[in-house]
Formats: sequence, C-alpha cells, structure tokens
Amino acid sequence: MRIVVLEDEPDIADAVVDVLRRDGYDVTHAPDRTALFDAVAEAPTDLALLDVMLPGAPEAGFDAARDLRAAGFEGAILFTTARDAVDDRIAGLDLGGDDYLVKPFSLGELRARVRALLRRSGTTRASLVTHGRLSADLAARAVTWDGEPVALSEREFALLELLLHDPRRTFTAPDLQDRLFPDASSGSAVVRVYVRQLRTKLGPDAIRTTPAGYRLGDP
Repeated sequence: MRIVVLEDEPDIADAVVDVLRRDGYDVTHAPDRTALFDAVAEAPTDLALLDVMLPGAPEAGFDAARDLRAAGFEGAILFTTARDAVDDRIAGLDLGGDDYLVKPFSLGELRARVRALLRRSGTTRASLVTHGRLSADLAARAVTWDGEPVALSEREFALLELLLHDPRRTFTAPDLQDRLFPDASSGSAVVRVYVRQLRTKLGPDAIRTTPAGYRLGDP
C-alpha cells in the first residue's frame, strides 16, 4: 500500500515515515501542498496523511483534502493536527476526511488508525497475490514458495511486498534503501544483504539483478 504524508515538521515527518515504512508501506513525504499533489499524481495512493496546519496556511490540510476529493481522489484521508476542537474535527470529516488524530499522538496509535482506515476503505490487499511459484497473503503477511510456507522477517517481507506491488518495475538500490532501510548506515549494501537473504529462502531466481537494480524474477 502507498501512503503520502503531508508534514512540515522534520522530526515528526521522519518518525512517521520511518514507522510506516517499517510496517511495509510505500511512504512518500511531502513537505508542502505542491509536493503532496505531485506525489499523489505520480502513482496510485491508498492513504493521504495530512497535517492541517502548515506555516502561513493554518488550514492547509483541509484545503488539500478538499482539492484531492474534487480531483477524484478515492483513497483514505487521515488528518493530524494540534487543533482538537470538535468544530475542527467536524470540518475535516465534512471535507472528505476519514479520521482525525490530535497531536501529540503515539506512533502506536497512528499505526493502528492507518491499519483500520485501509481495512475500512477496502484498500487492504487481503487476497492472495501470486507470481509464478511465489504466493503472498499481504494481509496475513504469509508467504509460500512452491506451496511451502516460508518464514520471513519484517524487513524481508517489506522488501518482497514492495517488489510484488509492481513486479515489472526495476528498483534501484538507493531507492529501496530510502524506502525500506532509511536508518541503515551501510548504504545500499543493506539492500544487497536482504536480497541475498530472500534468494536463500525463496530460490536464486526469485529476484533478478539488472544493471539498473532489482526486480522480481520472471513468473
């Protein structure tokens, strides 16, 4: 699943992006409205996480939600803000928002609300995804290879899930590192380690290495 986060405070943005990526989501940070709309236009988005108040624009998140819905955005919208008045919550929901989380919030609660919104909106991919000998239940986070269950770590599953979402796409090592291992100090070497681990568990042909990066092997 893909999430775009509109948040101007670097510390909050870094924490939110990191925890959601650890949960296996494809997360893009947008520091302003322009970046938000560019990100949503770039690829299908399942959830927009919008900070209501941006510098010089106390209702930027509300305005963004209105514009997204007017443009036909069908994903879930979750507002985050320090404004906790009932009228503000009503306004956000009336503009097309699906939930409202007041700052400061715990990352655990954020994760739970994201999961609930994706389930409620029907965007959770509960069905089985198959690719050749590989099958993955993305909701149950269960994987089989040639019909045999394969135990994957959280990071291994996150890497495999990202590749499964776009099996024809080649991901560069820096892109995978930025999306899945932003806290790694070893650079793109961490990507090679996890690719090697997946190949060991799934088979040497499960992931292809190309001059541009990595992609799923042929079905």
